[in-house]
Amino acid sequence: MKKFKNLVIGGIENKIFNLILIAGLLITATFLTAANYQTNMLSGLSAETNERQLESMTEITSGVMEDAVEQSMSRSTELEALIVDEVFNNLAVRVQIMAEYAHELYTNPSEFGSFSYAGPDPARNGEITAQLILADGVDGENPELASRIATAANMSEMMISLFGASTETNSCFIALPEGAFLVVDDRSGSKFSEDGKPVSYDPRTRPWYQQAVQSGKLIFTDVEIDAFTGDIGIVCAMPVYVNGRLEAVVGSDLFLTSMQEAVQASDENGFYVFVVNQYGHVVFSPKTEGVFRVVWGTEASDLRLSDNKELADLVREAMLRKTEVRLVQLKEGASYMIGAPMQTVGWALFGVFSHEMTSMPAQMLKESYDQIQEKAAETYNKNINAARTNIMILLGGISVLILAATLILGKRIVKPINTITKRIAELNEENLEFRMEDAFRTGDEIEVLAQSFATLSHKTVEYVGQVKRVTAEKERINSELTMAKEIQGSQLPRIFPPYPNKPSFDLYASMTPAKEVGGDFYDFFLVDDDHLALVMADVSGKGVPAALFMMIAKTLIKNRLQSGESLGNVMANVNNQLMEGNEAGMFVTAWVGVLTLSTGEGVAINAGHEHPAVKRADGKFELMKYRHSLAVAVMENVRFKEHTFKLNPGDCLFVYTDGVLEATNANNELMGEDRLTEALNCEDTDMPDKILYNVKTSIDRFVDGAEQFDDITMLCLTYHGIKGEAGKK
Repeated sequence: MKKFKNLVIGGIENKIFNLILIAGLLITATFLTAANYQTNMLSGLSAETNERQLESMTEITSGVMEDAVEQSMSRSTELEALIVDEVFNNLAVRVQIMAEYAHELYTNPSEFGSFSYAGPDPARNGEITAQLILADGVDGENPELASRIATAANMSEMMISLFGASTETNSCFIALPEGAFLVVDDRSGSKFSEDGKPVSYDPRTRPWYQQAVQSGKLIFTDVEIDAFTGDIGIVCAMPVYVNGRLEAVVGSDLFLTSMQEAVQASDENGFYVFVVNQYGHVVFSPKTEGVFRVVWGTEASDLRLSDNKELADLVREAMLRKTEVRLVQLKEGASYMIGAPMQTVGWALFGVFSHEMTSMPAQMLKESYDQIQEKAAETYNKNINAARTNIMILLGGISVLILAATLILGKRIVKPINTITKRIAELNEENLEFRMEDAFRTGDEIEVLAQSFATLSHKTVEYVGQVKRVTAEKERINSELTMAKEIQGSQLPRIFPPYPNKPSFDLYASMTPAKEVGGDFYDFFLVDDDHLALVMADVSGKGVPAALFMMIAKTLIKNRLQSGESLGNVMANVNNQLMEGNEAGMFVTAWVGVLTLSTGEGVAINAGHEHPAVKRADGKFELMKYRHSLAVAVMENVRFKEHTFKLNPGDCLFVYTDGVLEATNANNELMGEDRLTEALNCEDTDMPDKILYNVKTSIDRFVDGAEQFDDITMLCLTYHGIKGEAGKK
């Protein structure tokens, strides 16, 4: 490109002039002979281009739809399964709490005394109450039965508390083998017939009672009809045995009406969900026909045994883990399917999307595109014929105007482009924004180009600012989490050996949180010169809330122990203090012990925590199993049972949290008590730090890089006794 005075040779303006001039001459010379040829060629080219564009749009649309369907199905199905499973898991936890308390009641009934009880009162309908219902033929006045019912009635306040704490709970209850049924709900009026007479109810005939007694452990029933309301629901029940004798069956149930309605309402735009129970039967589905319809009783078929191998394999896998989205051939056509387990009850949730629906947008696009092209072709053919005549008339005038217009048009096109290029070159790190100017407002593609540059640069500036703000906020959050972790760590003893002037024992402890901060904690301190306190606890939940609750619980336990109270009173007072204002419903499992250093005798309380392990000087580690007390902050005014133990010189004590036993590998296998015992005994040593190292190494080897879901906290003490202390002095 060269400049000669004001004339630019080889520039865009010069090229435009030459192009238009040559084009005008060629058009004038060849139009008559080439018009038909060009028309046919353009028509063919347009048809071929349209065909390729249509194929490309159809392929892209179908691919995008399939990806969107897979991502949407995967997220929504897994999320819905997790939400429902959490409800069932909470139900199981409530029943286990009730079973532990009932066992305590019937193990030592004299310690709890009799508690008043009454039958249903229709005047109290809508109020949460405990109501006694007897089976036909059961004599409620029988002294022995009345005494057992009065013992069971001690659970009334606990069941009322559990019922009120959960919006999903239908009822909480305890049933006696004699036919007595004590139930807590807010529907006293449903216990009466239409004529106002109280209804009888024999719990021993109900599936939940029979299944619980038959299995001897916590069970979930199949979907069943509630005896009082007629609504569908599911019952979680657990038998209570004392010395091999069935004392009661406790349980709680949920109405599943909302789940049924949600499933039935899910059938929309080719997508729907259905639920399969632990027997492979469809229990909730919007379909009234086909393999996914709900069939009750013995006619229900097990989808895991379906002749459709793809479907059977998908159902079996979904009972164990979340599946990927698969294309399954069904009688009504191919469908995308995905399943996710509800592990607490052994059910699974499935999402189904018709494969045909994924191609509908592409088909609609093709039909619309064909219509547009057909109309365009008609218009084109009509206009081209008229244009031939008009062009012949206009060619002469246009040829003259082209020469004059070329110079004007060239300058008009080139000048704004040159200005745009100059402004873009002036952009730098301090000035990243390209702004519109009047010179760019040409009313054509140049204005569109300039506006696009302006919009892009403005968004770039906003994005850079947003990135800076997000980065600063992330750094602030990370800084706060790091500080929280340091604060939490500073609250735990970390100097070992902790008491060099106390050679009567060696001690070592560690905590590995699952998040930046955790809910586990340990503690040890001298109550006085001859008594050592040991604490190992686990707060429900994780993260900062659990860490805050941990610090409160740790402080309360330490302050109470150092005040000289008995261990039982300490835990009772701490429990009541933690219950105050505990709206989040957090609780603590804990093992707390006090060891007399001069004798090796100790007293401990296990509040719903893991069993400690003890290694005698001439033996191996074994778990010390005994009945636990209720976890701390579950309910008010709980009495915690003290247990005594004795350590001889050379004995080792090992306590830990459930993160050790529940460490999970890639196959969803748990570490478990057997592997823990094996890890403790893998080396004959009494060095606490070495013992903890062996256990942590075994856990790491077992999980093999799998994600840690819970805090791992351990403490080990080796007792040397007075002789060991004298020898070291």
